[in-house]
Amino acid sequence: MKSDKLLDATGLACPMPIVRTKKMMAEMDAGQILEVHATDKGSQGDIAAWSKSTGNELLESAEDNGLFKFWIKKS
Repeated sequence: MKSDKLLDATGLACPMPIVRTKKMMAEMDAGQILEVHATDKGSQGDIAAWSKSTGNELLESAEDNGLFKFWIKKS
């Protein structure tokens, strides 16, 4: 999936992937897509819940050998 920006949150523990995601999303324009890479297993639930609570759209998520990838569209 094409993204406008990439956030590498690998190696970061909760809550840092969400903190960094929130900060980067604040710098983006509506309609842009942020791709997030994380290794924290908790990021799966955290990113989905955060996206829903903020009105942003989690377009897709995937896991590949412990690397979690998320594509979030800014509302």
